[in-house]
Amino acid sequence: MSLHDDAARVLKEWPAPSPEQERLRLSYLDHLAAHPDGMGKPCKDGHITASALVIDPARGRVLLTLHRKLQMWLQMGGHCEPEDATLADAALREAREESGIASGLTLLGGPVRLDRHLTPCAWHLDVQYAALAPEDAEAVISDESLDLRWFPYDEVATVADDSVVRLMERTRALL
Repeated sequence: MSLHDDAARVLKEWPAPSPEQERLRLSYLDHLAAHPDGMGKPCKDGHITASALVIDPARGRVLLTLHRKLQMWLQMGGHCEPEDATLADAALREAREESGIASGLTLLGGPVRLDRHLTPCAWHLDVQYAALAPEDAEAVISDESLDLRWFPYDEVATVADDSVVRLMERTRALL
């Protein structure tokens, strides 16, 4: 199964938690149906991306990266790569690369929510997961980040945009 096929399967099976999320889910599926190249950066009409909020429920905190290009505090994430077998693999790879947590991250099941946003390269149709951090997690900043920091749940809204806040809230509701 190709990454494109996996993304379509994941989105077809995902139970959207709200009417707004259902509209996004259907638009993502329409995008994939219309764009065989809709998983990759070369697709200028937009592309599916994968991200993961790294969360440490035991300590009541999330790990955010200060994105080098966007200069915003965000969850870990980005473009799917040819070596990603599944959308979940892409989200977990991005979480590992950008958090520096090489082992022990585990996804909290399937997607948590969807978020469509414009970036300098194109529209990102982001499929957002949550990754549970291991107890001994030590974050290490990557070249893609200006900073990397753990934030208590109640501080996230003071540094991040609404999308990250909604992702954190939805993740906490699923825990």
